[in-house]
Amino acid sequence: MAPTLSALADDLAAGRTSALHLVREALARIDAPDGEGRRTFLKVHREAALAAAEAMDRLRAAGLQPSPFAGIPISVKDLFDLAGEPTTAGSTVLADAAPAERDAPAIARLRRAGFIVIGRTNMTEFAFSGLGLNPHYGTPAAPYQRATTRRIPGGSSSGAAVSVTEGMAFAGIGSDTGGSCRIPAAFCGIVGYKPTAASVPREGAFPLSQTLDSIGPLANSVECCRILHEIMSGAALPQAGPANLKGLRIAVPQTLVLDGLDRHVAASFERALERLAQAGAAVSEEPFTRFAEVARMNAKGGLPPAEAYAHHRELIEARGEGYDPRVKARILRGRNQDCADYIRLVQERTAFVAAMRDEVSAFDALAMPTVPVIAPTIAECDADDEAYTRINLLVLRNPALINVMDGCAISLPMQRAGEAPAGLTLARAGGGDAALFAIAMAAEAALAAG
Repeated sequence: MAPTLSALADDLAAGRTSALHLVREALARIDAPDGEGRRTFLKVHREAALAAAEAMDRLRAAGLQPSPFAGIPISVKDLFDLAGEPTTAGSTVLADAAPAERDAPAIARLRRAGFIVIGRTNMTEFAFSGLGLNPHYGTPAAPYQRATTRRIPGGSSSGAAVSVTEGMAFAGIGSDTGGSCRIPAAFCGIVGYKPTAASVPREGAFPLSQTLDSIGPLANSVECCRILHEIMSGAALPQAGPANLKGLRIAVPQTLVLDGLDRHVAASFERALERLAQAGAAVSEEPFTRFAEVARMNAKGGLPPAEAYAHHRELIEARGEGYDPRVKARILRGRNQDCADYIRLVQERTAFVAAMRDEVSAFDALAMPTVPVIAPTIAECDADDEAYTRINLLVLRNPALINVMDGCAISLPMQRAGEAPAGLTLARAGGGDAALFAIAMAAEAALAAG
């Protein structure tokens, strides 16, 4: 079983391991010649991480460690500012950008707690795809059947997920605009969290959509994600919600989210719902017909292209030939919307958020498959533009609904040992992070018991 942050903290406190040992172990996995390190990391902070580890070990020996987690190596997605480095967001066109003057606030808070940034992870260029392909730096493969079949890691936080599954870091920090923490978590068999967007500061994170962007962790357990979220948000969560699932009302939307499930995901989801019911949850099928409104709202591309185009317009004019053509094409869809279109879309989204908040409030959580299919192969997704677009829309479909409704959501592994990774999403309306973590921890235990 992969180590959790709490288990590592216990080992550090008891002297069973050291920060220096953990960093050296992570670096060895990054450097493994038969591994994914060179595709997972765009920059490795080798010397800085080793120096920080030595410092954390000295602080712990003196009883001065800043938190129980001091000395644990984590990875950071390439779209976050790190002081002294350019923030390239998985692209080559920003390689000569001015170095960041300071860390992004979310990362600064983790550093103050003593976490060690082992390096910057690969991602879909400018975070604009759910597949995780990157033509500039290569694409790290998901762990399942890697010896024979290279599958997509999911995006856009592709390197973040692979860094965790391969032990190159004990958690990864990513962003989530339409599923970019949860999709890679589902495809790689770990936990990914999308918080209420406003709960974690987004300053210092290269924007995709300022309306939908959120900052979240990928890690080996629900508790790990809660720990990281509390630190990045700067606020301890109240211990809200139940200690178990007994009596909880869990709704399974029947509109859109169950369409096109492959056989493995469908069977895994059915089994997961049975486990939740056996643990005492009241699981019910509910229409949630408003989910069908999102496609109409997004008919001209939705918020991400409009807001991304406003940010990228001048850069595309100057250096457009350096963009991934598929990413550039998605950004340029923003030209299809005029001011009136954008204002109407913002108004419709505001109304959608309010309506969904009322509808979701009748339940303790929504449950759905994170992604309808297991991870496709890299070759299949990269075959041509039609395949890329079709698969990308499919994998983004379910998780993006939660961003549009301004909710919070978590993806848990729901497959049995040895099977292809598949994710179970639990979600609530925005502001429900504390209760969602409590429910997810109970669900995690119920799934493990099965």
